[in-house]
Amino acid sequence: MPLRPPARRPAFAAAALAAAGALLLTGCGGDGQAAASDPVKDVRSKLPKAQRSAGVLRIGMDVNYAPVEFRGSDGKPAGLDPELATALGRILDVRVEFVDTPFDKLIPNLQGKQFDVAMSALSDVRARREGLDADGKQVNPGVDFVDYFIAGTSIVVPKGNPKGIRTLDDLCGRTIAFQQGTTQDEIATRQVAVCSRAGKQLTVHRFDTDAKALAEVAAGTAAAGLNDFPVAAYAAKTTDGGGRFEVTGAQSTSNPYGIAVRKADTELRDTVAKAVDQLIRSGEYDKILAKWNVSAGAAQNAVVNGGI
Repeated sequence: MPLRPPARRPAFAAAALAAAGALLLTGCGGDGQAAASDPVKDVRSKLPKAQRSAGVLRIGMDVNYAPVEFRGSDGKPAGLDPELATALGRILDVRVEFVDTPFDKLIPNLQGKQFDVAMSALSDVRARREGLDADGKQVNPGVDFVDYFIAGTSIVVPKGNPKGIRTLDDLCGRTIAFQQGTTQDEIATRQVAVCSRAGKQLTVHRFDTDAKALAEVAAGTAAAGLNDFPVAAYAAKTTDGGGRFEVTGAQSTSNPYGIAVRKADTELRDTVAKAVDQLIRSGEYDKILAKWNVSAGAAQNAVVNGGI
């Protein structure tokens, strides 16, 4: 599915513009003239001792969500997130190590200190920030996010859209498939209630991978699948040479992808945010997004906890 370039690059929040410029540091030389400091060195100097001493940043990632993260032909992580993470590692002067983790285990394992951060198409939403379950009850300490990309949810249907599905309401009375624990899971839960009030039951099939959910759509067991916009676009373009799926309707409410960090690790969180800003400023961020055909989701700057 081709992405529609926005009129301008979206920003998370106007107030974050000041933070985006924080790396443009200046100092006074002996002659009283302002001299620009090296922003990359400044970022590196802020990296916590634990990661700096180890020389590695361990990143939890569910490597099964093309084109955001998947295994390339060499078996190594590839895609948008691995490339952005590797570029951030160069800025921080550390090696990045990916820890392949099921999506619904990313936040629990992050809080269990099995890795330093989680970066895996994780939408920055209030429930994750505050550690809330589906009933609004707090079940864990929550996490902070460093937001770096904007993505909405799209509906994927068989090629030709035989059932004429355009909106979420068109799913009522049908079966849909998606990966459990995702933003799409939350959207589907809300839509079940909407369809129930309309007297048309929405049946949901949850899977541990997006590939299994799309297989149900391909087989006709599910009328549609819900995916993040970049993933939906990639599936429509590449599966069976573009002849299997298509994306229908408009994207739902967009939310930023965020790099999840433990609440207590504020120093690491703020350093990662500065590194993201530097990556954007360098131009490499735009090149990576363009490579994966997701430039429409470009962020203007990093923002901490900017989701809704």
